[in-house]
Amino acid sequence: MKEGRIKYFVAAFSAVIVWGFFSIPLRMLRDYPADQILYYRIFTSLILTWLYILLFRKKQVKSDIKYVQEQDKFSRKKILWLNLLAGLLITGNWFTFIYAVNNVNLKSAAFAYMVCPLITAMGGFFILKEKLTSTKLLALGLASISILVLAQGSLIDVLWSILIAALYSFYLIIQRVIHSIDRFNMLGLHLFIASVLMIPFFIYEFQSFPTGLSFWLTILVISIFFTIIPLFLSLYALIGMPSSTLGIIIYINPIVAFAVAFFYFHEGISVSQLYSYSLLLLAVIVFNWVTLKEMIIKLPSRNKPVTSS
Repeated sequence: MKEGRIKYFVAAFSAVIVWGFFSIPLRMLRDYPADQILYYRIFTSLILTWLYILLFRKKQVKSDIKYVQEQDKFSRKKILWLNLLAGLLITGNWFTFIYAVNNVNLKSAAFAYMVCPLITAMGGFFILKEKLTSTKLLALGLASISILVLAQGSLIDVLWSILIAALYSFYLIIQRVIHSIDRFNMLGLHLFIASVLMIPFFIYEFQSFPTGLSFWLTILVISIFFTIIPLFLSLYALIGMPSSTLGIIIYINPIVAFAVAFFYFHEGISVSQLYSYSLLLLAVIVFNWVTLKEMIIKLPSRNKPVTSS
């Protein structure tokens, strides 16, 4: 891997590790309806993102507008419709995930991010024509075995997981197609689209604003640390890596989420679950073995002391 590409790899890992801890603040809001959490998460994220864009990223906004204006009519329509679809997909993903954590169970939400990499990798292969080496196919095989073992439980849980996963997988695939627009500005656009989609439902269901300070502090934490930062990191990572690679790195998410469920929420663990998650971790290592090996080789050379001749 070229040295410049390592930053995209680190960004992808950072994003999925952070998302693995998302259930902690989300469980603090389990007394609130999933749609209400979603509304305030999106609106708060929108305000914070566009405040930052208007203060510090006006130059990038002008550059993106100029780029779109320079495209032909077909390309402009393509950019518009893909961004609208991306906003719809990420909104659906957020709602189904929040609902699953607070109304189904945490494991079904975590299981979604086990299915997601397979859908993303296969989508990247068939739709974007991304290459899959024999080693990567082996990793996908290991992951598939792990998923089959864990899928022996409730069919409803599995269906929820597939829905959550599919929404995010196709969101990632779209980001690989829209590659010439600034990633942070794109995030702001998707949050704007999500807000427009949610406003009619928000107005229809509105009764009163939550008054608890803990609610707003938790929403603020979710907006900054579990929405804006990791979503930007994942979009940034797609600049320098295939969607299939980011998809397989997402397997770190359910591993962290499972650890949180076991160590923090004290949910039970079975031998088959332990085996399956260990197999998942092995799949991540195998899929990214070339990248990891090159990073390990580079680290000692960077840390060598400079000696004078």
